[in-house]
Amino acid sequence: MLNIKQLSKTYDNGVKALSDVTLSIPKGMYGLLGPNGAGKSSLMRTIATLQAADSGSIEFDGINVLQDPKALRRTLGYLPQDFQVYPRISALDLLEHLAVLKGLNGKKSRLETVHALLAHVNLYQHKDKAVSSFSGGMRQRFGIAQALLGDPKLLIVDEPTAGLDPEERNRFHNLLVSLGEEKVIILSTHIVDDVAELCPQMAVLAGGKILLQGEPLKLVDALQGQIWSKTVSQAEAVELEQQLPVISKRLFAGRTVLNVFASDAPQGFTATAAGLEDVYFSTLFRSRQQQA
Repeated sequence: MLNIKQLSKTYDNGVKALSDVTLSIPKGMYGLLGPNGAGKSSLMRTIATLQAADSGSIEFDGINVLQDPKALRRTLGYLPQDFQVYPRISALDLLEHLAVLKGLNGKKSRLETVHALLAHVNLYQHKDKAVSSFSGGMRQRFGIAQALLGDPKLLIVDEPTAGLDPEERNRFHNLLVSLGEEKVIILSTHIVDDVAELCPQMAVLAGGKILLQGEPLKLVDALQGQIWSKTVSQAEAVELEQQLPVISKRLFAGRTVLNVFASDAPQGFTATAAGLEDVYFSTLFRSRQQQA
C-alpha cells in the first residue's frame, strides 16, 4: 500500500503544482487521470524521489519516502514521460548497463535477467538493434524493461501510451496487465480509455488537487441518468454551450454530438448511457464551476 497524505508542492516560479494531495493506493493497477498540466508528473516525480515536497508525507511498505528516499529507490521502477536513450547502443547493452547502475551484481545472473526482461517485453528478437532506432511503442516497452530491473514493488508509468498507434497501444496494455497484481502500479495518463481498460481503482487530479477517487465501474454507475445527448449542427452547438452544462462534444458524420450533465433532460435531449469519459468530464466541469 502506498499512502500519500496532504502532499503539497509549489515551484520557485510560484506555480502550485500539488495542493494537499491525499491518496491510498493498493496493489494492482491504479489510474491517475487528469488533463495536461494537472500536476500528474509533479506527483509522480515526488513519489519517485526526484523532487522534494514542501509538506505532507509518503509511506510505502514501511518506508518513509520523504525521509529515506534511497530505501524507496531500491524497490522502485519508473518510466518517465520523456524516456531518453543513448544513441547507437543496442537494447541488450543498454539494458545491461542500466542493470549495473541498478546494482545487479554478478555478470551471469545479470545477463539472465536482462535476456528474460527483453523476452518479457517482446523485444528479444531486437536485442542487437539500437534503442534509438526503435519505434515509439518499442521504446516504451524497453522503458518498462528497465523499470522492472531489480523486481520493484512500486512501478510508476507516466503517460506511457501518448503518441502510440492503436496496435502498439494494445501491445503496451497487454504488457502492463502481464505484470500481475502483486506490485503497486501507478498509471498516470490523460487518456480515459487507458484507465477504463486497465485500472480497478482510479483518481482524477486537476489543478494540483484530487477531485474524485474510487472504482471506475461504481463511479460510472453513480452517474447513470444524468447524461443527456443530442446531435446538432456546429452553429447550434455554439448556442447550446452558452445555455447548458455541456461536458463534452464530438463529431459524428459531420455533425456535433453534445453530452450534457444534468439531473433532468434538457429540451430535445435524450438519455444516454454514461461512461468513464462522462465521469471524467463532469468532474472537471464541476471543478471549473466551483472556481468560477
